[in-house]
Amino acid sequence: MAKLASILFSMMLVNNYVLVKFMGICPFLGVSKKLDSSVGMSVAVTFVMIMATAVTWPIYTYLLVPAELEYMNTISFILVIAALVQLVEIILKKFIPALHRSLGIYLPLITTNCAILGVTLLNVESGYTFVESLVASLGAGLGFLIAMVLFTGVRTTLEYAKPPKSFEGLPITLVAASLTAMSFMGFGGIIEGIFGKF
Repeated sequence: MAKLASILFSMMLVNNYVLVKFMGICPFLGVSKKLDSSVGMSVAVTFVMIMATAVTWPIYTYLLVPAELEYMNTISFILVIAALVQLVEIILKKFIPALHRSLGIYLPLITTNCAILGVTLLNVESGYTFVESLVASLGAGLGFLIAMVLFTGVRTTLEYAKPPKSFEGLPITLVAASLTAMSFMGFGGIIEGIFGKF
């Protein structure tokens, strides 16, 4: 149980895919202007991460490894992720059209979100069991949610700021993103101190 908790909190804070590994930056910068869009995107990404892990781990373990086709993992994982994103898009379009419209082009871009592919590949490379892989995916998704919500707050504050002319727009957004990412460096030794190495 301690190992699962360590994996969960490590993926959320220490190895946060957005703020530490810098994956999934496109939706992080593009959808983080409004809280509802940020939460909606994060829930969609988390769902796809968990479902992709639930499908890709057995495919890798029971199909690719026995057939000695491990080198096909990236291609097969991308196909699974693309199918899941299409499913999410269909569900949102039918049941939550306002969220579907607010996410716009960023929803189909979940397919090419390197954070999702990174989670599935890391789970396989780390030798996680099926349950550990699901916990790691959940932690990565919750970490994505934390990063999105935090940065939405930062961007809301920036709207009232008066930066120098040369920093207006994207430059101040990137500076704020880097400062937000630096704040996560403090979590490095905390998880190891609480749960130990896993």
